[in-house]
Formats: sequence, C-alpha cells, structure tokens
Amino acid sequence: MNWNQVEGNWEQFKGKVQSKWGKLTNDDLDVIRGNRRQLSGRIQELYGKAQEDAEAEIDEWLERH
Repeated sequence: MNWNQVEGNWEQFKGKVQSKWGKLTNDDLDVIRGNRRQLSGRIQELYGKAQEDAEAEIDEWLERH
C-alpha cells in the first residue's frame, strides 16, 4: 500500500493507525487528517523517536496493510 491510499481513506485507517501508535488521541488523528508529515511528527513527539525512526515505522506499517 502507498500513503496516497491512506490519505484518501483516512477515516477508514484512523483506527488502524491508533492501534499501531496507541498514544495518538482522537484529536491527534483529526489534526493529522492523513498528512504523513504530521503523523511522523506526532510519533516523534509522543514516542521520543528520531525522524528517521518514525518514518521507518510508518514504512513498515504501510507494508503490512
């Protein structure tokens, strides 16, 4: 899957994203609205990860869905 599919169907993917990154709140997901950069930034903030690590996690997640 690619990010364009996630972005275009964000409402359907919000639950899956929250399952993977449980610290994300519904408010976070509403702000992110499918924006990969926003998601990466929140993962970095909430989990204390470097940008490269957050991006790698997103890529791994995409490969599984």
